[in-house]
Amino acid sequence: MIEALKTTAFTLGNEVTVSWLQIIYSIVFIFVAWYASRLLAYLIVRKILSKTKISQDTKAIIQRILFFTMLIMVVLSVLSYLGIPLATFAFISGAVAIGFGFGAKNIIENFLSGWILMSERPIRIGDIIEMDGNLGMVIEIGNRSTQIKRNDGAHIVVPNSQVLESRLINWTLHDPYIRTSVRVGVAYGSDVALVKRLLSEVMADHELIQADPQTVVVFEDFGDSALVFDAFFWVSVQSGREMRLVRSDVRFKIEQRFNEHGVVVSFPQRDVHLNVTNADQLFRQPGAQ
Repeated sequence: MIEALKTTAFTLGNEVTVSWLQIIYSIVFIFVAWYASRLLAYLIVRKILSKTKISQDTKAIIQRILFFTMLIMVVLSVLSYLGIPLATFAFISGAVAIGFGFGAKNIIENFLSGWILMSERPIRIGDIIEMDGNLGMVIEIGNRSTQIKRNDGAHIVVPNSQVLESRLINWTLHDPYIRTSVRVGVAYGSDVALVKRLLSEVMADHELIQADPQTVVVFEDFGDSALVFDAFFWVSVQSGREMRLVRSDVRFKIEQRFNEHGVVVSFPQRDVHLNVTNADQLFRQPGAQ
């Protein structure tokens, strides 16, 4: 069996002869080296660099560069083992590249877009972005696609070329703070200065609301049934809480503080006017004289 595998599989010119056994060894070596390269790159980045203050997206870039560097070394080692010079692939690689370029245009485009995203970093791993009405966190920027985890837990896989070309909002590009707001309406006749003070106190007492930038309380409008106030405040995405949960906490505290000081949260009111002239016809019983 071994002697049969040592027979010639193909020759290149008059000097290079490749046997079936060499091809089998090369294939096994490539598969083993592929997984070993991924594991080694992961261990170097996650175990060694985890003690440093390098950001997650920088670690992903380093891991990817290490993996492809080791992969190139594997390919060169296989070619050297087979005794095949690189010049042999000059013409073949050109023809293959042209055909591969036409047949896998989207794959190459997404691959290059992924490297652009990782180098220019308009988005980074851990950023909160809004794209096509979806708000979520970037959890991975891969070779072909970017994974976004929405607030409801769903994972969205977006091709890198679409991420690069589309308009998106990066809420945490320069800092980890996101501004949000809570609206409340109080009854007419309420002490507006007291309402503003209570809202400011609620924001100042909340442990997740940032003192800088400062909370802003705005008397927004004279509504149909309420005096409308908006409280704008900043929360760090690194707090680990969703914005809707933070706003819910703020509303609970506002309700409690308003009750303590006798401030009434407004509700819709409607006045019904009856025509007194026709009131007797409205309430007259059937058959009455």
